[in-house]
Amino acid sequence: MVTAAAGPDDRPASAWAPLRTAVYRNLWLALLIANIGTWMQTVGAQWLLIHHSNASTLVALVQTASLLPVLLLALPAGVLADSFDRRHLLIAVQLFLVAVAVLLTLLTLTNRMPPALLLTLTFAFGVGQALTLPAWAAVIPELVPQDQLRSASALGSISVNVARAVGPAVAGVLIARTGVAPVFGLNAIAFGVFTYALWRWRPGDARAVEVPERFAAALRAGSRYVRHSPTVRRLLRRALVFVVPASSLWALLPLVASRRLGLGSGGYGLLLAALGVGAIAGGVLLAVIRTRLSANQLLLTAGALFTVALTVVGTVDAVPLVLLALLPAGMAWVTVLANVNAEMQLFLPSWVRARGLAVYQVCFAGGQAVGALIWGLVADMAGLAIAYLAAAALMFVGTVTSRIWPLPNLRAVNREPAAYWPQLHLAHEPDPGVGPVLVMVQYTVRPERTEPFLAAMDLVRGARQRTGAMRWGLFRPAETTDRFVEVYLVPSWDEHLRQHGGRLTGEDRATEERARELTDGEPDVRHLVPAAAGPALSDDREAV
Repeated sequence: MVTAAAGPDDRPASAWAPLRTAVYRNLWLALLIANIGTWMQTVGAQWLLIHHSNASTLVALVQTASLLPVLLLALPAGVLADSFDRRHLLIAVQLFLVAVAVLLTLLTLTNRMPPALLLTLTFAFGVGQALTLPAWAAVIPELVPQDQLRSASALGSISVNVARAVGPAVAGVLIARTGVAPVFGLNAIAFGVFTYALWRWRPGDARAVEVPERFAAALRAGSRYVRHSPTVRRLLRRALVFVVPASSLWALLPLVASRRLGLGSGGYGLLLAALGVGAIAGGVLLAVIRTRLSANQLLLTAGALFTVALTVVGTVDAVPLVLLALLPAGMAWVTVLANVNAEMQLFLPSWVRARGLAVYQVCFAGGQAVGALIWGLVADMAGLAIAYLAAAALMFVGTVTSRIWPLPNLRAVNREPAAYWPQLHLAHEPDPGVGPVLVMVQYTVRPERTEPFLAAMDLVRGARQRTGAMRWGLFRPAETTDRFVEVYLVPSWDEHLRQHGGRLTGEDRATEERARELTDGEPDVRHLVPAAAGPALSDDREAV
């Protein structure tokens, strides 16, 4: 079983350890350049729109056009990343992004960039980024050792925050001197650099890609895995209880800067810089802090720091104190999200990793979007101070729940693929698309072992449902006292073969072996496929 998170005796890798791996270092640097290019493009797109009559709405729509594809396409993108070679998919998507950036550059140079077209191309760029996120997140565990995943996650946060600080500054200087078109051109070059780094990467132990699943079936399989995985649900819950109140800081900070602190755009940039510096420091110091605190102690500390920061930002009018409060807020932001993201990467098996991470990204982006809306409405109705204090109270409550829903300890959990089921001996080979398939497994269990067997089979149920079972049940014939029949329904023969071929993990094997130790003899397994075309199952509503 998954236990509470390990204590401070664990020795995590240093913050910079992943950069010692040449492939990861090259890709990380190339992605940093691409992230800087993305922020430059955002500033350039907004600047092109500021002189229009409805500039406020148009400028806000740039962010909407950039982020909306993540919410709409993250799950389908995860399916693609789990179904095809991730390196090839990433290269193809980056080439698409280069093409969009080149088109933006040429149309801007020739003064053929109306707002509608600019927002359309911004949305197209967002589509490319939505397709990139799950694939890149799923690739990281293939680039660095498992004990460096948390450091790699922190380095990802450092990359984002460095880009957030550098990109707008560089874009501002270029726009003032040369106009917007060169900004778009540099973004095209930046993604060209990332494409080249991906092209040069030659995985030594490339992930074996099976015949791709059908899209709809793969989408359902990913959703089913998340739905029946208590560990994934807990990680998503931990992310949401932090992100929703924390989003108030980002959403309302421009109003704090202008209305309460009397700062202009330069002062607002200084506040953002303080958050960015704190986030970078948090990423650098995370490995050191983890030698002294467990993962759950980190959650408590980060939540407490963010609660204090929200209270200060919402009630204090002194700029130096607000700046000081934003530094630990940035550190806490990176600490929580880097830990949760790394735990997701550690837990998810390779066959469903991108889909699981896509669900995490939807929760992360959706939590920010919904949280920003909530806190904006509260600020309009009750004022900035009340909004921040309410967010601080919610952050405190969410932090306390880490005692109830602690981060799981995954170090002792075997997540490697395990194809341990016996070879099938069939009288005829069903078509891969035939279904549903009913699997029946009969066990012999002595009466005195009944209770521990039932408890063990409850864990087996989770493994069956995560890897393909739509329905599961455990029955016992009324005519005997020592027989149990497990039945579960799989959507298709192809999906059941994937259960045989590597969807299960070493932990699933250990769970099933604990149940088998309580039985006598080998279980009797039967596979029932539809006898004829048409529905294999019917109900009484069809009878007339």
